[in-house]
Amino acid sequence: MTEPSNVPSVDTPGPAGPGSAAGTVAALRADLVGADFTVDGVEGLLGPVAAAALHREQTVPARRVLADVLGANDARPREAVAALSTLFLLGGEVPASVLGRALPSVGVDGAVRLGLVRRAGQGADDAVRAAIDLRPYAAADAAGEVSWWLASDLGELATGRRLAGDHVLGAGGASTTLAQVTVREPVDRVLDLGTGCGIQALHASRHARAVVGTDISRRALAFAAFNRALAGLDEDRLDLREGSMLDPVAGERFDLVVSNPPFVITPRRSGSGSSADAAAGIPEYEYRDGGRAGDDVVRDLVTGVGAVLAPGGVAQMLGNWEHRRGEPWTERVGRWLDESGLDGWVIQREVQDPAEYAETWIRDGGTTPEREPAAWASAYGAWLDDFATRDVEGIGFGIVTLRRPPEAQGVPEAARLRRLEEHSGAVHQPLGGHVAASLAAHDWLRGRTDAALAEARLVVAADVSEERFHAPGQSDPNVVVIRQGGGLGRGSTRRRRSPRSSACVTASSASGRSSARSRRCSRCAPTSSLRSYCPPSAISSATGSSARPDPGAVGAVRPTTMARLSSRTRRASAPVGTRAGVASASCSAPTTVARAMVARARASSGVKPADVSRRVTTSSRRSVTRVRVSPTPGSSAWA
Repeated sequence: MTEPSNVPSVDTPGPAGPGSAAGTVAALRADLVGADFTVDGVEGLLGPVAAAALHREQTVPARRVLADVLGANDARPREAVAALSTLFLLGGEVPASVLGRALPSVGVDGAVRLGLVRRAGQGADDAVRAAIDLRPYAAADAAGEVSWWLASDLGELATGRRLAGDHVLGAGGASTTLAQVTVREPVDRVLDLGTGCGIQALHASRHARAVVGTDISRRALAFAAFNRALAGLDEDRLDLREGSMLDPVAGERFDLVVSNPPFVITPRRSGSGSSADAAAGIPEYEYRDGGRAGDDVVRDLVTGVGAVLAPGGVAQMLGNWEHRRGEPWTERVGRWLDESGLDGWVIQREVQDPAEYAETWIRDGGTTPEREPAAWASAYGAWLDDFATRDVEGIGFGIVTLRRPPEAQGVPEAARLRRLEEHSGAVHQPLGGHVAASLAAHDWLRGRTDAALAEARLVVAADVSEERFHAPGQSDPNVVVIRQGGGLGRGSTRRRRSPRSSACVTASSASGRSSARSRRCSRCAPTSSLRSYCPPSAISSATGSSARPDPGAVGAVRPTTMARLSSRTRRASAPVGTRAGVASASCSAPTTVARAMVARARASSGVKPADVSRRVTTSSRRSVTRVRVSPTPGSSAWA
């Protein structure tokens, strides 16, 4: 397999240094604004179908829309945004005269000098093609909404070939995730370790006095410098340095460190044997390969980042870690936290098996089984061989938050934050505010004695709601679900023990999905959790019969954000008589009203009493109780 790093740099030119062309970059920014080359402007031009297809990396609908706009007689009002989208988003070409009208201040020659485009000739009708990817960016983090333009290398979608070894990525899903989970409190200094095109540094510049961005790639730093200038920042606000990991900032201290490091686990060339021979053909990409075996890059960063954290400083990063046979991932990653000496919170968001992981990252570099079947098979085998040498059964991906305790003398081991959890369900982004609040709550609790805590008056958070599931006519609920509307959307479920069941099991949905555990509840063992329910599987095994699906059953309860709760409430206010037999009411006596709602639902929908369940939703923000009556899943009314 050919090394991507051997691709001539002339094929992937970067932007010209903005220091010598600050006025031209400022003119470019004005032209992009005037052309409405924004996220809203592009999506408005493409329409929902073509825009959605482009997000799936399917270009045909977008090409058709843009070709129609540019070929129309009245194209001038939308010509600029169509031309820029064709050039920079799709890698197409437009006549020089059209680009000149789209960028009236910079002009075609100015765009060439900046390294943005190439032109086939000097004529007005000669074709111009993009040399880099330049696209609008819009996102919301814990500090509010942002809108910039980001320059990076053209991707496989535009070039139709494998990426170069020094390829510089734009802002992808991982970048957006990190930006949204980062704490955004005002601070003095921020370090963006592995800055790439500079996206995390730009986010940090809004709430920090000074930002330092480091990267081992000179090409990435060139793009970051261009994006810095395009965002209107100067070198005093965003300092860019070349070097590996923490080397460029040794001896310095930062209040916040953010990193989307090169965490991809790639077969290495060390050792001997068939695995090493196969790995010799694996491409290396600067943006994702840290040059270490296994997950050592992430381990080294977790254990070493404390050296540059100021007291109270926070480090947040994305990473992969291996799940090795016979060793829970929480124990393995937990040892990294212990070695760091910092507060640590790890949230595992996804787990892939070795084959899935190999497929993901082979495709990421532009190699496909259709285009390069031999190279695909060779790389696939090398990845599987590499994982087999370490007994890897899975690879986790997640978010790591570390903090140096604010106390100067340090914190006893028992008082440190040490949390490792799995949460594969939906979260309420941006999550940065929730992370900051969680760290503050830990500090509050750590600073109080048992006596002080007993005297404190605790209140329910404003985003917490309660749902109750009743059998028709019964005053006591069968299931009570407490949900967190924001943050991680946690849920806690309690189900009244069925008289048909001999035991209860506790349930927790901190991972985003309810999961049964084998320990007994408080009714069976006083020291156990009060959150308990009996899933239908337990009832079925106890009675020898099957049970109708229950809203409180395993897998039936999902975390619900406040937005979703609100939409359910709106649907519940529809007139009774629909096929679902929905009714609603607001009152402080849910039992009486619920009985009335059940009667109305039966009369209007023809649902039998056994087919109806009642849900009572109580929001902690008000004393009103809303009741929704709906057919039980599995009944005839759901057909």
